[in-house]
Amino acid sequence: MSMILAIAAGGAIGSGGRYLTVVGVIYWLGQGFPYGTLIVNVVGSFALGTLIETVAIIWTPSDDLRAFFVVGVLGSYTTFSTFSLDTMSLIDQGEFLFAGLYIIASVVLSITALFCGMAICRHLLV
Repeated sequence: MSMILAIAAGGAIGSGGRYLTVVGVIYWLGQGFPYGTLIVNVVGSFALGTLIETVAIIWTPSDDLRAFFVVGVLGSYTTFSTFSLDTMSLIDQGEFLFAGLYIIASVVLSITALFCGMAICRHLLV
């Protein structure tokens, strides 16, 4: 039961953070392209990379705390389902070039951010 509560608490934080990020990005850059979802997925991937390396190198959190961060906070902050919906919306609007760019940017930047997060932690913590 404690793990479920930890995940739920993390989920509230992550989903609130995602909402605030997306709203802020829409205010800043407009609604023509799903920049908000792209940003949360890249930032979330970077955060997951740093967390995973930190756990591997210097920190051993409890199972509840690990679930709080990975499943709760980051699982609700990143939005693959929204990424899929945004992609289909661009395709439905006939924006095939933007849809392709969005797919490529999301995958490449998110994986790169994960790698960078891990590399930075390896450099700083080892």
